[in-house]
Amino acid sequence: MKTATIAAALGIVLAGCFNEPEPASKTVPEGTRVYLQDRGLENLSSSADALKEGEKIDYLNLDRNKLKEFPPEIARLSGLKWLRLNRNSLSKLPDLSALVNLRRIYLRENRFESVPETLKDLPALTDVDLSGNPIRSVPDWLAAKKGLEGLSFNGTLIEKLPDDISAWKSLKQLQLGELRLSSNEMERVRKALPATAVVF
Repeated sequence: MKTATIAAALGIVLAGCFNEPEPASKTVPEGTRVYLQDRGLENLSSSADALKEGEKIDYLNLDRNKLKEFPPEIARLSGLKWLRLNRNSLSKLPDLSALVNLRRIYLRENRFESVPETLKDLPALTDVDLSGNPIRSVPDWLAAKKGLEGLSFNGTLIEKLPDDISAWKSLKQLQLGELRLSSNEMERVRKALPATAVVF
């Protein structure tokens, strides 16, 4: 069953894109984008069968729902490249090692108290947004992760980045707005990442 047919059965709109630094409409085929945002969803039981078509779905938007647990159906979407889960009530992620193609994950304004360690196992990951979560530190494994292009920790509780962030040389943008960073820490970050657009 094609994604467009699946979407129609679920009442999903496969059109438009918003709030993304690089619009999905420019890089993700229209027929592989699934939008389930603003539906008050607490789980995906009603759409479980449709989401088994993992290789057909490149982009999934679940922003602004009521998810407290990460839907297990998503962890099987091996073809998924972009995942939006902003403004839910998530505090942890399960094993996501099957998501070998996932490049971008947006987790803004959830309840994460630490950076989910399962992100460590995503080989294609380039962009992570954890803004607005009560996170206090950036783990060393994330600081050592190469290939990242965009990181956002705006509005978290982080006061200092790891001592060694040299693996982040490929970062295009690092968002550190509304943090309690000292002037010395800000200067250290700028010097360590001279080619990165760092926003304090």
